[in-house]
Amino acid sequence: MFLIFGLRTKVTRSGVVQQVCRNCGNHAAQVITRRSTKFSLFFIPIIPIRTRYLQQCSYCGAHYEVPKAEARRLPVG
Repeated sequence: MFLIFGLRTKVTRSGVVQQVCRNCGNHAAQVITRRSTKFSLFFIPIIPIRTRYLQQCSYCGAHYEVPKAEARRLPVG
C-alpha cells in the first residue's frame, strides 16, 4: 500500500494598497498576498497548517509579514 502525502502552499493576491513602505520610505503600491499551507493526502489538501499575510513594496521589492487583522482592514483598491 502506497501513502502519498505532502504540503501544498497556495498564494492568493488579496489586493493592492497605496502606502508608505517601511523599508525604503517611498509612497508606492503595496501588494497584499495570502499564503496558506495545507497538509495534503493523495494530492487533496486536507488540513490547514499555516496562513500568512505578506505585503510587498512595488518600488524596492521588500517583503514583510502583516497581521491578519491589519491585512483584512486595509482598503484594497
